[in-house]
Amino acid sequence: MSERATSIPPEEQHDDQDADTTANAGGDDTTAGGDDTTAGATSADTAAAGNDTQPKPVTTGAESVVRALENAGVEYAFGVQGGAIMPVYDALYDSEITHVTMAHEQGASHAADAYGIVSGEPGVCLATSGPGATNLVTGIADADMDSDPMLALTGQVPTDFVGNDAFQETDTTGVTTPVTKDNTFAADPDRVGTDVSEAFALAREGRPGPTLVDLPKDVTNAETDREPDEPATPDTYEVTEEADPTIVASAAERIENATRPIMLLGGGVIKGEASETCREFAIEHDIPVVTTMPGIGSFPEDHELSMEMAGMHGTGYANMAITHCDTMIAVGTRFDDRLTGGIETFAPDAEIIHVDIDPAEISKNIHADYPLVGDADTVVSQLARAVETSPQATKWRAQCQQWKSDYSMAYDVPEDEPIQPEFVVEALDEATSDNAIVTTGVGQHQMWACQYWTYTEPRTWVSSHGLGTMGYGLPAAIGARLAADDDQEVVCIDGDGSFLMTLQGLSVAVRENLDITVAVLNNEYIGMVRQWQDAFFEGRHSASDYGWMPEFDKLAEAFGASGFRIDEYDEVADTIEAALAEDGPSVIDVHIDPQANVYPMVPSGGDNGQFALAEDQL
Repeated sequence: MSERATSIPPEEQHDDQDADTTANAGGDDTTAGGDDTTAGATSADTAAAGNDTQPKPVTTGAESVVRALENAGVEYAFGVQGGAIMPVYDALYDSEITHVTMAHEQGASHAADAYGIVSGEPGVCLATSGPGATNLVTGIADADMDSDPMLALTGQVPTDFVGNDAFQETDTTGVTTPVTKDNTFAADPDRVGTDVSEAFALAREGRPGPTLVDLPKDVTNAETDREPDEPATPDTYEVTEEADPTIVASAAERIENATRPIMLLGGGVIKGEASETCREFAIEHDIPVVTTMPGIGSFPEDHELSMEMAGMHGTGYANMAITHCDTMIAVGTRFDDRLTGGIETFAPDAEIIHVDIDPAEISKNIHADYPLVGDADTVVSQLARAVETSPQATKWRAQCQQWKSDYSMAYDVPEDEPIQPEFVVEALDEATSDNAIVTTGVGQHQMWACQYWTYTEPRTWVSSHGLGTMGYGLPAAIGARLAADDDQEVVCIDGDGSFLMTLQGLSVAVRENLDITVAVLNNEYIGMVRQWQDAFFEGRHSASDYGWMPEFDKLAEAFGASGFRIDEYDEVADTIEAALAEDGPSVIDVHIDPQANVYPMVPSGGDNGQFALAEDQL
């Protein structure tokens, strides 16, 4: 049995501090391929050993790493123990930081990602070298695509072994450089804590994103008395806060003269804490608001100015507003292809005011007539001061309301047919509070969760957007639960194929007694693939039929969670109420119509104004 498959008693763990990079490769090896349990650093046993008012002096590189995390205010870390990262875990043993042992390193990275989304502070994940580090990569890439603040700490073989194909050696910095905002190989025990401090600061400052510090075992084991610097970005890192006032004035004039204006709010609005400022601006000037999928929650969807989400599976009325507007105030969006469809048909009549903190996003995909580089909250505040009169857009607002009526998101509920997934999402929404947090995997269920849950607050929608990672939902719910307020509900809306990929995370939720509710919309397909196969591949269901799914309610019970099953409409409300009432994790296996599809739909590269409402319109 591998070392990662057993909990090492504290006295044995501390005795192993000076061990080499790994255990014997032929026997009790510390691997990432076996059963994963931590070596003595779970949330149950990482409470501080004492209550001294003064922290103990740093004596090793590993202690400097942990001190850097403590100085940054880190409360939780998600990870899986292993040989090369063991000195850091040993230092965590005496820290007040709560370590949550995950069942797989990918789950650790997704949990850290979601923690960062909900809290606004970088989530922290740890893994050992080699396969431990590579198992983090999917979650790191996910955070990179969505600009989520995250810090990954990876163990590495001793520096003398690097490049020699040592056991569990991987060029972690080389593998992850393309998917990180910043990437450091820690080579000096006197510097390693400051390396971590800088990485934490870089993860949250400016445009957020994942950073990584690779920690050779000899560096973390080495003696040092150097206290790490406080979290701060390097002197060479500069972020523009205010936009060019001349361009702001021109953009303000354009807004005043607009007759068909919209605001397009992206994920950068939420990350830049600009939701309230954008709401006030839109309401002050009666400007209809469209969001991207990452921007869900930045503007209340129950407000009359809300047109909700646009893009491939956005509302018909949001896509019509984009297509016919004459002025677009786009804030914190990178104009990705799932939003724009074909760029030549995207907002063809509009002049684009683009607010973004990253100058690389300006005119990258959509030309900006008014490029405003700066912090979202700061720049929208600049616009608010510069706009003196509201646009005359009464007819335009009436037209937007008419589109809401013409392209309603209403659906049929035939009692003699299987459950429609929209009904389940709305029932979950109705049964929870307005500030409930929703996490999802990726697929049809994700789109239904976008379309049929009414979001009114930022940081309540937690999903994988740019990378589109199946399996994101459950580990994200774990991270979200720990970042959320105690009175906030956390609901994971998942699909059967997506849930299956990371369901081992249920063991973590049970162990930590986390109050999360998972609703698996089970259609026994990879539903979005099946929908595309029906639409574009003559119904040839190659490798998309998942009729071999387990009974998720019973599987949940095997993990120690509460399991429920829904097959009929009249079971929905009561079962949801019972699952939400559980004090701990619960799973609802909801058997939905296997032929249910997601509409509206804009075919890839298509015209947003020519969305389909049924398959025969594609």
